[in-house]
Amino acid sequence: MSKVVLKAINISKQYRLGQVGTGTIAHDLNRWWHLARGKEDPYIQIGDTNDRSTKGDSDYVWSLKDINFEVKQGDVLGIIGKNGAGKSTLLKILSQVTTATTGKVKIRGRIAALLEVGTGFHPELTGRENVFLNGAILGMTKAEIAGKFDEIVNFSGVEKYIDTPVKRYSSGMMVRLGFAVAAHLEPEILIVDEVLAVGDAEFQKKCMGKIKNVAGEGRTVLFVSHNMQAMSSICKTGILLKNGLIDEMSDMNTCIKKYNGLFEESVLGTVSIKDRLNRSQSSGNILFSNIQAFSNGKKTWDFRYDEEINFQIDCEAREQSDGLLFYMALLEPLTTDVLTNFKVVVKEGAVVKGEKLSFTITLPAKTLRVGQFLLYFAIGDAKQTRWYDVVDNNVNLPALNITAIDMDPHYNSGMFSIPYKLNINS
Repeated sequence: MSKVVLKAINISKQYRLGQVGTGTIAHDLNRWWHLARGKEDPYIQIGDTNDRSTKGDSDYVWSLKDINFEVKQGDVLGIIGKNGAGKSTLLKILSQVTTATTGKVKIRGRIAALLEVGTGFHPELTGRENVFLNGAILGMTKAEIAGKFDEIVNFSGVEKYIDTPVKRYSSGMMVRLGFAVAAHLEPEILIVDEVLAVGDAEFQKKCMGKIKNVAGEGRTVLFVSHNMQAMSSICKTGILLKNGLIDEMSDMNTCIKKYNGLFEESVLGTVSIKDRLNRSQSSGNILFSNIQAFSNGKKTWDFRYDEEINFQIDCEAREQSDGLLFYMALLEPLTTDVLTNFKVVVKEGAVVKGEKLSFTITLPAKTLRVGQFLLYFAIGDAKQTRWYDVVDNNVNLPALNITAIDMDPHYNSGMFSIPYKLNINS
């Protein structure tokens, strides 16, 4: 049975807004007077929840509140949440960069943390010197660091600049070397914040493989990222933070589904696709009246990698039109780059005013990679000269979520083509 190597017990962190330090001298004296008499800190009982989108009534805010969880040896724990949810604050407390206002952390083993670009690096020192400096901070002897040095440099890919001061490194180079040091000096617990997003695609893929290897060696990883594809493929368990509180703590895919739901709650409007007013990207001759994804007869936008994906598309003609062409694209969530797209002619002949058209696009199972996709749908004339209507996630269309089967890390980077099947509904 795996032993517990990290345990958070009632962790809370309070900050005073707009101030450096704990606040005014009066507040500090009041706090000292209460503590000197063995009484509770008077400011512990006040403070707003950590909701960055609303204005609070107090000068104090709880970045984290009553966080409890434990991590066993060899676990890969993913921590997700919106910006400002408290993820980085939690990692700083766990890695002992800062202290909790209340609660405590129990740790068994050595921790290596990569919390932001250049963490622990001295800008005036060379890459070589910083490798030895970071190793020493982690408690390694000079001989131990030297034994791993070539492996670290080779993994980082910055060998040409290893004797150059790191102040001349790009942010990507800094992250490469920082992650290589943290991952290769054999800590019992590796903590990685969102910094991997700074690296290029090749290095991110390399890091994912290294994290899996570290976990496979019986060491523990805590990983924070907004890349749900990466989280789904390498993390078995997850924690979803919302406004400084634990909103979900279960398997990673369940946390991801709930995380995606947070954005649907805040972004999606109440206006239906049929009745929305914005038609600036199209002529409006034929309009989408309904778009729905389903599998096995069940309406959903969340699919397993081994499930067939069906899109039910309904349209209605407002004017006489020259045929109907359907266009679909899947976009990368952070950059909105097109990952794949296709066009298919649904009807070549004339579409008369008032005519209703319905068709289904089917994507075979095991076609899309694990992850999240933004959707872009358009319809135009059969000759591809103009668009009739355009719908994307900026209107009120949810993201498409593909989850793994038994943690199958199916991955397909860059542009890829997908087969599809068109069925015209009568």
